[in-house]
Amino acid sequence: MAIKSFRGARKPQQKAIEQLPFRVCDFMSRDLITFKPDQKVIEVVEILIKHRISGGPVVNDQNELVGMISEGDCLKQISESRYYNMPMEDDTVEKRMIRNVDTLDGNMNVFDAANVFLEAKHRRFPILENGKLVGQISQKDILKAALQMKGQNWNSTVK
Repeated sequence: MAIKSFRGARKPQQKAIEQLPFRVCDFMSRDLITFKPDQKVIEVVEILIKHRISGGPVVNDQNELVGMISEGDCLKQISESRYYNMPMEDDTVEKRMIRNVDTLDGNMNVFDAANVFLEAKHRRFPILENGKLVGQISQKDILKAALQMKGQNWNSTVK
């Protein structure tokens, strides 16, 4: 007597998604608005408003990351200048920027990066190669990566 299987036909696994690594470098922004340490904070405020961004990397002449400046850093300067009755035009990025900047590896999986965003509470992370700034990944970039995978098996991307 032959044994019959009542298991239905299985849908073949999609292999295309496994070939895509979904790395941070595949979704990061490469065309960045950067700032210089000697730039005036008031100029940074104008650039942030004009380009509708909330902050950006600060680099030296060799394109090495030396800090990050954000809307919050600029707000602190505005608040203090009013409190101490100091002119806003005199303050530079170097005085207001965050110096100890967390970065991400461009080869990191975007889902691992999403966890880092949740733990660190940052809005953006710069990406360095050989000590030079090559890009930046934001929370929005991670969301875009997730949309590209819409309807796919999430587990097939994790290796």
